[in-house]
Amino acid sequence: MLDANLTQQLKAYLVNIREPIELVASLGTDAKSRELGELLNEIAALSDKIEVVHADDARKPSFQIRRTGTDIGVRFAGIPMGHEFTSLVLALLQVGGHPSKAAQDLIEQIKNLDGDFAFETYFSLSCQNCPDVVQALNLMSVLNPRISNVSIDGSLFKEEVEARKVMAVPTVYLNGEVFGQGRMELEQIVAKIDSGASARAADKIRSKDAFDVLVVGGGPAGAAAAIYTARKGIRTGVLAERFGGQVLDTMAIENFISVPHTEGPKLAAHLEQHVKEYDVDVMNLQRADKLIPAAQPGGLHEVRLENGASLKARTVILSTGARWRQMNVPGEDAYKNKGVAYCPHCDGPLFKGKRVAVIGGGNSGVEAAIDLAGIVAHVTLIEYDTDLRADAVLQRKLASLPNVKIITSALTTEVKGDGEKVVGLVYKDRNHGSAHEIALEGIFVQIGLVPNTEWLKGAVALTTRGEIEIDDRGETSQPGIFAAGDATTVPFKQIVIAMGEGSKAALSAFDYLIRLAPVDVAQAA
Repeated sequence: MLDANLTQQLKAYLVNIREPIELVASLGTDAKSRELGELLNEIAALSDKIEVVHADDARKPSFQIRRTGTDIGVRFAGIPMGHEFTSLVLALLQVGGHPSKAAQDLIEQIKNLDGDFAFETYFSLSCQNCPDVVQALNLMSVLNPRISNVSIDGSLFKEEVEARKVMAVPTVYLNGEVFGQGRMELEQIVAKIDSGASARAADKIRSKDAFDVLVVGGGPAGAAAAIYTARKGIRTGVLAERFGGQVLDTMAIENFISVPHTEGPKLAAHLEQHVKEYDVDVMNLQRADKLIPAAQPGGLHEVRLENGASLKARTVILSTGARWRQMNVPGEDAYKNKGVAYCPHCDGPLFKGKRVAVIGGGNSGVEAAIDLAGIVAHVTLIEYDTDLRADAVLQRKLASLPNVKIITSALTTEVKGDGEKVVGLVYKDRNHGSAHEIALEGIFVQIGLVPNTEWLKGAVALTTRGEIEIDDRGETSQPGIFAAGDATTVPFKQIVIAMGEGSKAALSAFDYLIRLAPVDVAQAA
């Protein structure tokens, strides 16, 4: 199961195990059980602190990583390779007593959670969002004896997935009820089950002094802005709903200059690590609700948060990014994560052997159709325009696939379902006005992005599309308020461009600050 390179890497990690652990295997007679048994034996051979024992669990193949002589452990149902190999390594280390790198206050918060929490996490090996959820819940189960987690490979336990109608990963159950879907970080999960977390966070934020620069948004633009302002030695804060932003939902990145290939979650982790090397106050999992510009130049701008707290700053850099655009047709919201999906890499494996549609003929849509064609039975690509807009090389690849049908000049008008899941869609032929229905089980929407700027209406000038209007220095319509990245009028929404724009906005903010006449900010606010 492990090649020579992985074996050497794993052996080097396992020297960090402090306490003996057991790999408690529950295996059947099938091929996957044999594969898992082989993997566990290979792991045990790499450390004298690991042994394999056997048990009889309802899910086969599965195994528990358990600290010997204790109830401390985590469980996997399936074979955690692919994107989940890192989850496996971390689970081995943490159950074996190696300390987590999570913030100490967060670790104490987890240890002090009161209640019994039994989590079940459904993942797919191709999902780039799943490892964060799996790793967070595994760590929680190691730190608190009243928390448990079993991570389940949906492709190996199809009957269970179908019975629970799981149509998106990661999907997390808590004590038998759906807890959440999609990417969640450790802080998010803890905050969701800790009823007092939001109030404590609000109190902590209220006590903060005014910043020289407050960056709103933690994507590539926001991270770059924070680094550039922090390097100038001015007091910098970052307010982010989720650090990393839309990059976290991006699978392959192959046009980031000097890095031939990386993945979104990996790049987001590097961004956060880089920002935290400086004296930057990062306030994650916080949603901005309203911006109140200063009454006069040099005064304090105010950003009010959804939790009721507020922050003040001499300058603000808006880098709130964008989100997937929805079709806004009947049935879309009702069947989201029940057949309507936005991430083909994450959710594609759940539709193996089924019929799906991809909405959108740009690069994202065509790439999604190509990827899905290797998994599903049939793909119908629906494009509103008369021609596809994707790069020619992608169009040629798509046209070569036998299980793909392309429909152009088509407007999707309705998502059809049976009350539990998607069963089809209706589209209108724009040339003839006729309506057509397609029977299918999945719809992947790939029609672009919408800027996250609704909360800014009336505070700064926005275009009719909701983009923040900026000049060539990143300045908005309000003095002392700057903007950068996908939320602005800058064309070409690309990671490398967002980083450059964030850096430029930071330099502009610094330039603005040093040229301000001395002001009594208490009065100017």
